[in-house]
Amino acid sequence: MRIFFIISTILASLISNAMPTLNWQSLGNCSDENGAYYIQRLTIKGSTDVDRLCFNQFARKMHTLTDGDAINEIIPGYYYLTSPRFGEDSVVIDIRTRGSLINVSYRPDGFHAVMKDGKIVPVEFTYSSISSSPEMWKLPNKDRMPYGNEIYKFNESLRTNEKLGAFDIIPSFKSVKPTKKGYCQQAINPIAKRISHNNYEFYRITINTENVIIEAASEQAEKMARMALMKLWHRNNGKIPTAIIEDYPDFHYRGVLIDISRNNQPLETLENIAFKLAQYRMNKLHFHFCDDEAWRLEIPSFPELTQLGARRGYTLDEKEHLVQIFAGNGNPDETKGTSNGYITRQQFIDFLKKCKALGIDVIPEIESPGHARAAIKAMEARYRRTGDPIYRLIEDEDSSKYTSAQAFHDNVMNPAVSGTVNFMRTVIGEIISMYNDAGVELTAIHIGGDEVPDGAWNGSPSTQALIKEKNLNGEKGLHAYFVKQIANILAERGIPMNGWQEIAIGHSNEYNAEVAPLTGGVNSWTVFNPKDPIDKHVSVQALKAGYPVILSNVNHFYLDQSYNYHPDEPGLTWGGVVDEFASLNGYPAKMCPVPEDLKGNIIGLSGQVFAETLRSSEQLESYLFPKMFGLAERAWNADETYTSAQFNKLIAEKELPAFGNDCNFHLRQPGIMSNKSTIKMNSPYEKAVIRYTLDGSEPTTNSPIYTKPIKTDASEIRARLYYLGKESVTTILYL
Repeated sequence: MRIFFIISTILASLISNAMPTLNWQSLGNCSDENGAYYIQRLTIKGSTDVDRLCFNQFARKMHTLTDGDAINEIIPGYYYLTSPRFGEDSVVIDIRTRGSLINVSYRPDGFHAVMKDGKIVPVEFTYSSISSSPEMWKLPNKDRMPYGNEIYKFNESLRTNEKLGAFDIIPSFKSVKPTKKGYCQQAINPIAKRISHNNYEFYRITINTENVIIEAASEQAEKMARMALMKLWHRNNGKIPTAIIEDYPDFHYRGVLIDISRNNQPLETLENIAFKLAQYRMNKLHFHFCDDEAWRLEIPSFPELTQLGARRGYTLDEKEHLVQIFAGNGNPDETKGTSNGYITRQQFIDFLKKCKALGIDVIPEIESPGHARAAIKAMEARYRRTGDPIYRLIEDEDSSKYTSAQAFHDNVMNPAVSGTVNFMRTVIGEIISMYNDAGVELTAIHIGGDEVPDGAWNGSPSTQALIKEKNLNGEKGLHAYFVKQIANILAERGIPMNGWQEIAIGHSNEYNAEVAPLTGGVNSWTVFNPKDPIDKHVSVQALKAGYPVILSNVNHFYLDQSYNYHPDEPGLTWGGVVDEFASLNGYPAKMCPVPEDLKGNIIGLSGQVFAETLRSSEQLESYLFPKMFGLAERAWNADETYTSAQFNKLIAEKELPAFGNDCNFHLRQPGIMSNKSTIKMNSPYEKAVIRYTLDGSEPTTNSPIYTKPIKTDASEIRARLYYLGKESVTTILYL
């Protein structure tokens, strides 16, 4: 009897401490008189001793549909559920959610439980498909699914009988003159010479049978020439036809923003991406290491920035770490995943050295005065620890009420308190010190300067007093005052200031006269509407105000936007969808039509990978490639070079095969076309394999391979592409 009691006690203990499990499913998009909505169903098992169930999701208005159940917002994007039914064998909670479920990135994430004893327990969770039936993905009065016939037609447009030449690479060369002398098999150790040229990135590669000579206008140009030569060597299996190549970029700024704040990435991933940038003759890595959601770079003067700001988990007061945002398991010290972690000072110094060797300038971004929630919370922790307010970024008396673009209400620095400038000055100094220790030039510091919400300072006594004292034009004038302060701090140190378009538009002539000469580049992301007067476009406004502009248009160069509207394609969609052809067609003359005298102030192009939807390094790489190929081509060659068909062939036959297993990439989908009872399929890549099903199930590696048109009376065809170890999302056609 005693043994039975002991065993029962042990079993009960094991059951009570078992990890809860959860399945999520959508019941489909709907609408009523109150607008669009969808029902999320959570089926929870093992909820014994669960007090609350926490999760992340893009900020939405939600309410539970069963009496007694409740959903509570900790901060926008972080919620917890309570239910009197926790403890039952299986608990089903339905949540009515405002808006429509667009794709997999809009599902909830980061489930974890708070137990009755206060312990934080991970929750194993699974997702049910949102591509199983049209009810899952159709929006009210709209169906954006790219069906098989649409994809088939596009794939057909990519067909070409043109053969790729030995010198077809990305980005394409300005000039290649074959010399018809044979082949060079000695390209590994070229002879390098320095020459004079009015474009400091100009280079000439003379490929002879016995040697290769690189003539470059600068060290940077020589690095790019060597990268191009190495690519030719590998793409042609060590046998390059003799020729004279003359090449130079149309823009000196060719960059990609990598956001590690929203979701962290290992340093090894950043190093791999820097190498890939250099391979495609890109030269700027815009390093977005801090934002509302985290601070990822060690600043020794302020250990709280990473002790608190690089750790996320369950908390209601954020005194030790930030709340969990986007993903995680509730544990602020979890080392797996993308929620926690940062780069140490020494790691960053080493990274800078590696980037310099590749010809990549790293441009750090200190988000200010908005997008600063992590910094604000960290400096409050410092204040609690030391009692010293010298670096506080807010004031106690501030009663301002605002909502940022990401739905935060507490993410804006106060420019009127001395701590804000003290903080920025110190962080700037620490970053300069890292570059000095690395022996690397700091070409610019980006200060953000974007998305300060209306009302951010209207309840602050100190800001209102400063506005009155300096006779500023309200909050916009206060924002401009802050930007000028930081621009001058950087100018004192000989460093240009970069920023988003808000620092350059809608300001006074006096402001522009002072700030524009101190500015190294303005990222303009707004879409140009051809129907609007040219002068209304923000890029044109910035150019006319005297600022150097970096075209960063969302509809061409936001690489974190989804490849298409398929519900299984991750990514944001607020700016539309972006694939490799959208970036290829990002022609500067179309994105920013300006008079000849202003074109010289368009200094380059930038692609952005913001990280809200990223959950792994592999996903980051799939967002970059092949989208970045189009960006690299347009940043090097402003005018048309390859057609879409030529470009696609080059990607399929040369670029993607060269990646091997060291980097992930995205595959396009197969097309499906019905002609009465005959089904035809096509691939965007000649050597890819199409596998299909006729019963509505998802294709797998065991499904039949499409080789010729098939006859069927099936009502639903599904197909998936397999190529180079990767697979596409599933293409669907209903008959």
